Amino acid sequence: MIEVHNPADGRLVGTVADTEPSHVAAAVARVRSEQPAWAALAPSERVEWMRRLQDWIFANAADIADVMQAETAKPRVDAEIEPMFVAEVIGYYADNAERFLAPEHPRPHSPVNVSKKLAVTYHPYPVVGVITPWNYPLALPGIDAVPALLAGASVVIKPSEATPLSARELARGWTEIGAPPVLEVITGRGATGAAVVEAVDFVQFTGSTRTGKVVAHACVDRMIPYSLELGGKDPALVLADADIDRAARGIAFGGMLNAGQMCTSIERVYVESAVYDEFVHRLVEVVGELRTGVDDREFRYDIGPLIDAAQVEIVRRHTVEAVAAGARVVTGGAPTGQGNFFEPTVLVDIDHSMSCIAEETFGPTLPIVRVADEDEAVRLANDSPYALSATVWTGDRARGERVAGRLEAGSVNINDAHVNLFNLAVPMGGWKQSGVGARFGGAYGIRKYCRARAITVDRLPVAQSPSELLWFPYSRRKAGLALGVMRALRARGLSARIGRS
Repeated sequence: MIEVHNPADGRLVGTVADTEPSHVAAAVARVRSEQPAWAALAPSERVEWMRRLQDWIFANAADIADVMQAETAKPRVDAEIEPMFVAEVIGYYADNAERFLAPEHPRPHSPVNVSKKLAVTYHPYPVVGVITPWNYPLALPGIDAVPALLAGASVVIKPSEATPLSARELARGWTEIGAPPVLEVITGRGATGAAVVEAVDFVQFTGSTRTGKVVAHACVDRMIPYSLELGGKDPALVLADADIDRAARGIAFGGMLNAGQMCTSIERVYVESAVYDEFVHRLVEVVGELRTGVDDREFRYDIGPLIDAAQVEIVRRHTVEAVAAGARVVTGGAPTGQGNFFEPTVLVDIDHSMSCIAEETFGPTLPIVRVADEDEAVRLANDSPYALSATVWTGDRARGERVAGRLEAGSVNINDAHVNLFNLAVPMGGWKQSGVGARFGGAYGIRKYCRARAITVDRLPVAQSPSELLWFPYSRRKAGLALGVMRALRARGLSARIGRS
């Protein structure tokens, strides 16, 4: 068994099974046997089941948030947003599933093929495995499972062993609405996750880059597709023409949300020298006002604890190493002494040799780097193996868009933070070491769980001739006619079209 403890005070809040790999295979086999009937439903019928789940989430949102707070000690706002966000994802894909999954009919690329009617149809992978981390224990399983289920796949979710209780709420809802048994939550440690990868047909993994590479190798060995949303070290660029108050507030939110435990957390801040002192002063004021503590249903706190002592040690080490290398702590800088809480921290006099810049921190720290100009900010922002997302803060929208185009990142928010996560029509995915593929992105977000099939058929009744122009047997006359038509359609210049040199 696995014990689940509240990270604010260490109390035991639940136990779950550490599922044996052999039992994983049996669970996958169960949902695999149910998948053909699920896929045979019309998209509108699957949509109706999803809308029933959405109704259940709305009806049970407060209780779900209670479970989430028990295993994560998140502030109440953060806990209540997760079920609402899953419901939002359900609504978006339910509204669009029929259109996204409908056959497409592209035009032939050439007049040679004008006699053919073309179609692309979408067919679900039988079983999708969703492996998720502890930082968003309901939202991440939910927002990945929803489009996969609507695509017609069965889904097996393997949540983090640190926070398995919230994902089980999702499975409880699916059962209570009486939905077909095509969704299972399997709890366990690393061996359980590895067994999921070995049994399913598509893997959606969210987690560390190190583990993501292991998952990718396993998928390649099996020749199955995968999508990876991995680590981040997101930069914020504060340009001299920025609204400093908005930048300070937005970057505090971008760096401290969920105690900094987000792949898209702002973990590096580059500020043009002309506004550096003003920005640091305002940021310290904003961060200093954040309320850290154990929340309940009263919405009293902004920052909760880190997930465990190991995460506290990473944040502490990055801070201590920065100070030893010449940085200064201007607010925060240490564990609070209560549970796994760490003070919201701002560091200055930072350079790129420090671990707080080079390594993913995943905690409530904001290291600030002074830069001479926009070019230096862009160069340093791109100087990272990670490239998940970034933010640009400027009073000139055109300049912000231009700088965004220079950044190596899967997404860039201008004068905002994390907002791309809540816009489901655009992809959320990383470049470089931050991932492969994306979640969301309009039709892509559901079609990625499908195999595309191309179909060609004659628009008119098949000609009486038993053969096509380039079928056997070959001849100079037939080949000359076919090649001549191809040349005439694509070559540039009269000489090239008629074959003269």
